[in-house]
Amino acid sequence: MKIGILSDIHSNLEALKAVLYQAKKEHVDEYFCLGDIVGYGANPNECIDIVRELTTRIVAGNHDFGVCNLTDISYFNDVAKKAIEWTRTVIKKENMDFLKSLPLAMEYQNVFFVHSTPSSPDEWDYILSMNDAMREFSFFENPACFVGHSHQPVIFTINAYNEIGVSIDELLVFNNSKRYIINAGSVGQPRDGNPRASFLVYNVDDKSITFSRIKYDVKKAQTNILNAGLPPFLAQRLGIGR
Repeated sequence: MKIGILSDIHSNLEALKAVLYQAKKEHVDEYFCLGDIVGYGANPNECIDIVRELTTRIVAGNHDFGVCNLTDISYFNDVAKKAIEWTRTVIKKENMDFLKSLPLAMEYQNVFFVHSTPSSPDEWDYILSMNDAMREFSFFENPACFVGHSHQPVIFTINAYNEIGVSIDELLVFNNSKRYIINAGSVGQPRDGNPRASFLVYNVDDKSITFSRIKYDVKKAQTNILNAGLPPFLAQRLGIGR
């Protein structure tokens, strides 16, 4: 069985469609969404509608909860706040209720899923370094934990001697002597200098993961953002992956 793992779609309809087209070509059987379906982009309702039809295995991101007033957005930067406020004006009630209903974390197929961190899912901290990863490994017992939030695909490992490793391999086969924290990157707003949409496929049968980077119609996504009256920076950054 293959599970497509998507994160940080951020209302980018063009990127989401491109990723799902590729996932279908890779014969993905099921999907899991690691949160932040909304925020930044211009198509929140369309993206929520697609994800809701795609899967019930979805955890909340900080932008999802920010839109429905379940998390404080005072720490968001100015453009993020403006995108949240705009999204509140256009989102359908049924989609607002849906975002409110999302859990912060979930286990499935003996794997842990969370948007930010296993230790404090509702505080929206980041796992950016080996020190961060070392701390977080003690807060879940599963062989692997999939996360999003940073918009940067990366793999952290820990072995039986508590030695931490980090890689950005496109293909990984799980080693039974190690545990993993795996960031799926971002579908809708990559921030690793690569503007292509990021997602991964987890093969439950052979315990492997494969990262994919997918080209999509960036110009259309940028035009949608500008036409919606959202901050131009949100359009500009899509072209450079930052």
